Amino acid sequence: MNSSFDKIVSTSNYINGKWHSKGNGKNLQVIDKYTQEEIAQVPFCSTDQMEEAIQSSVMAFKELKNWSAGQRSEALEKIRIALVENQEAFAQLIAAEAGKPIGYARNEMARCVDTLKTAVSETLRFDGEMVPMDYNNGAGKVAFTRRFPIGPIAAISPFNFPLNLALHKIAPAIACGCTIVLKPAPQTPLVALAFAKLVDDLNCLPKGALSVLVADIPEAEKLVTDPRMAMLSFTGSPQIGWHLKNIIGKKKVALELGGNASVIIDESADLPLAAKLTAIGAFLYAGQICISTQRILVHQNVFNAFKVLLIKEVEALKVGDPRDEKVMIGPIIQPVHVKRISDWVSEAVAAGAEILTGGKVINEQNGLYAPTLLTNTKKGMKVCDLEAFGPIATLESFGTFQDAIDQTNDSTFGLQAGVFTNQFDQVKKAHQELEVGGVMINNIPGFRIDSMPYGGVKDSGLGREGIKYTMEEMTEPRLLVY
Repeated sequence: MNSSFDKIVSTSNYINGKWHSKGNGKNLQVIDKYTQEEIAQVPFCSTDQMEEAIQSSVMAFKELKNWSAGQRSEALEKIRIALVENQEAFAQLIAAEAGKPIGYARNEMARCVDTLKTAVSETLRFDGEMVPMDYNNGAGKVAFTRRFPIGPIAAISPFNFPLNLALHKIAPAIACGCTIVLKPAPQTPLVALAFAKLVDDLNCLPKGALSVLVADIPEAEKLVTDPRMAMLSFTGSPQIGWHLKNIIGKKKVALELGGNASVIIDESADLPLAAKLTAIGAFLYAGQICISTQRILVHQNVFNAFKVLLIKEVEALKVGDPRDEKVMIGPIIQPVHVKRISDWVSEAVAAGAEILTGGKVINEQNGLYAPTLLTNTKKGMKVCDLEAFGPIATLESFGTFQDAIDQTNDSTFGLQAGVFTNQFDQVKKAHQELEVGGVMINNIPGFRIDSMPYGGVKDSGLGREGIKYTMEEMTEPRLLVY
């Protein structure tokens, strides 16, 4: 175990305020994504343990829903303070377990603190609204809504932001009075279990309010389909997300799924700035971000100039050990995805695409693939149509701004888009016509602040994250008229 993070690590499942070192008899091996060395083994939970997690969540909800906003806010503040004290250990664990470059892992931890800080304050101001009714048959009446927590939340979080995206489920749940059972990604369970250890040490929540456990498919499906769980909050692949939506029945669901985000660069843009941000937006963390820039669309009048700038920026990005302070591109999460990415690039080249830079495995043992920029791509290629979730981006030109909007919208996804322009009419047109959940002006699609409404349309998901917006998803308004 690495001494930089071993003090926070737990290798047991956390259920109903207790640690379980044994499960169904099978263990999940957790490896360092760069060295491929084993970090730890965690037991898969048993069906009975999942039942205990669900039942204890139901029982804890009866208590937590009656806590005052002040009590819930104070608990979240205690957690925030404890997390601040352990930020570096968590960052080192993220770098090892998720293969995330250490600078970006520290950035994730800073965001985690902000996520909790936002939840602390939102807890105190979150409520319903006055409903205008003093007219016609409602004359003389007063009406308002209060928002009430819906119940236990089933949560599944991804590997790429193993703590912050878990906190985007845990923090709003606690803030509005819901309990939660979290299944972390099998590639990165240790960060979530370390957070459970931190919460357990504080003893600031009712027993059973938070359970975190590694689950195989049968136990995971029990979690999401059980009628006692009021809602599913899922972040992950579209294939799994839509499958789960089809099997969960009548409960509420929030899905944060994939994308193949585009950035539009028109002829009025600041090209050096756009090139620098686009290179980072496409290849940071080896492109393993839902809102990584995958499709780069540039006005034909500035295409060649931008291409030169972009290739220079991409080739300046350092690839290697995620613990190296200068590295921005670390390992692909699993060897199978290194092969998939390599196959996609080969298929595109065979169909006529041109490699501008990259296009090769740098080190198979360490899971390193070169940041790859392709051009002459077209509809029907996987690198264009699907979510790469790897260090691949395409660079193509457009004639009119409408062409760029149409190319962006010609996708099954719609998470976020970026537009580099200094023409305000283009800003208005982009906001009006782009079929996405968010439009970032003079920035990359990957821009996100943790309090903003975040989510997509089409195959990119349902619902919105961002603490207040998730709290709305996890509560129901109840009207009172008198």
